[in-house]
Amino acid sequence: MSRLHPCQGQNLCSNAMAHLDSDVKEESLREDLKFYFMNPCEKYRARHQIPWKLGLQILKILMVTTQLIRFGLSNQLVVAFKEENTVAFKYLFLKGYSGTDEDNYSCSVYNQEDAYESIFYAVNQYHRLKNISLGTVGYGENEENKIGLKVCKQHYKKGAMFPLKETLNIYSDIETDCIYLDLRALSRNSEDWKNSSFFTLEFYRLLQVKISFRLKGIDLQTILSRELPDCYVFQNTITFDNKAHSGKIKIYFDSDANIEECKGLNISGSVQKNTQYVLAFDAFVIVICLASLILCTRSIVLALRLRKRFLKFFLEKYQRHVCNADQWEFINGWYVLVIISDLMTIIGSILKMEIQVKNITNYDLCSILLGTSTLLVWVGVIRYLGYFQKYNVLILTMQASLPKVLRFCACAGMIYLGYTFCGWIVLGPYHNKFVALNTVSECLFSLVNGDDMFATFAQIQQKSILVWLFSRLYLYSFISLFIYMILSLFIALITDSYDTIKKYQQNGFPMTDLQEFLKECSSQEECQKESSALLSCMCCLRRKESDNNLILTN
Repeated sequence: MSRLHPCQGQNLCSNAMAHLDSDVKEESLREDLKFYFMNPCEKYRARHQIPWKLGLQILKILMVTTQLIRFGLSNQLVVAFKEENTVAFKYLFLKGYSGTDEDNYSCSVYNQEDAYESIFYAVNQYHRLKNISLGTVGYGENEENKIGLKVCKQHYKKGAMFPLKETLNIYSDIETDCIYLDLRALSRNSEDWKNSSFFTLEFYRLLQVKISFRLKGIDLQTILSRELPDCYVFQNTITFDNKAHSGKIKIYFDSDANIEECKGLNISGSVQKNTQYVLAFDAFVIVICLASLILCTRSIVLALRLRKRFLKFFLEKYQRHVCNADQWEFINGWYVLVIISDLMTIIGSILKMEIQVKNITNYDLCSILLGTSTLLVWVGVIRYLGYFQKYNVLILTMQASLPKVLRFCACAGMIYLGYTFCGWIVLGPYHNKFVALNTVSECLFSLVNGDDMFATFAQIQQKSILVWLFSRLYLYSFISLFIYMILSLFIALITDSYDTIKKYQQNGFPMTDLQEFLKECSSQEECQKESSALLSCMCCLRRKESDNNLILTN
């Protein structure tokens, strides 16, 4: 028998060791990949790793929801106070206000006497405010730090009109004249300022009269909720609109309420202590969200490293790149969702704490942040339901149907926009729901969902037979097209994706490169069943020191 040269035996052993070392790395990568794609329960059974992120997410759901409910109740008080004050101001300053706005304006007048009386009534009511108001309101300073109201009239520069002769001479430049009436001027004989030449109005060239003034108020109902009260500044504007010159002057009342920091608060009782408890709770929410943010960010970083290892290994072994679908499997969208939610909750909680101590008063921004973050938190619960096959159908169906639905909506949107523009230009002068593009879009969307159909048909004015006939053709064609055809196709796309997912769940999903790789070997022992030439070098099997830091992604 011929004997192997010592160098040849050494080379064979070296090749066997290199081959085994490659197998060890491959099996280690496979184990890490399997562990990464396990759910928390499987990870606990595999390595007894406590699912910290799962417990933290459950705690966060309870904390964030509790915080949102408390803030929502507080925000309701703010909105209610603003709306109730606006209604009270309309009753106080608008003569003959009935409690119901006419279309998008408050009320209207139809003769000169009523126009004068409405203007003077608003000014007199402002002067008598302290004696007639039931609310906690008082006078506020304007931009010049003066207490009073400002009356401005806007009119064409000059002109003359003779309807009998059907002639009109008008200078189209617009002039604006203003007068300032402080409390001292109003306290004098009212006939002095009423007889001023400023209040001699030439209605044929008058465009509008605007009365503006500021009031201040304090919302005391927050004390009942054991919160510090808010101080408000109401910028009120009464506009007498005569731009149409149709014989009808529309009266608009606008009240812009801003919350300001109260200059001096001296409240005894349990309000201050309750505020400290709420601030401590908000701080704890921030800590919980910050911990969740760090853990999820860490998981994404480790997943990216694991993907880099897999891409490098796949390229070296199979000499080809991994498909994009498999690469995206490493980017857990739920972690991204949680990170966005945590960031919004942290920022919203900081704003809430500032609002609580009355340093800032931006309720709207805080509401958007906390509301959206809570929405994302509860949407994230679907992830844990997705671990069960029966509940995972919704997520898989949405993922499969979303691209087709988006492409379908893009095509249907072109038809929808066409109907929107057509309805606005043709039916706008004859139908209240078609007066503006946004209202047309809202009306058509309601029709698609079967809402308010008869009212839309019935409210069209029959002043023009041609327009009336067009409206019938327009509405019937839109409803038939979108409800019977487009909406049915939209549902069919989702149903088709649902049927496909159900078949996959019964017969198995198509295997990707990543799944094929994970299925190759089920255990390290099977992967180590090699030829007899390698068995002689089993004693040389050692994991390199650099392999001790292989990533185990959680």
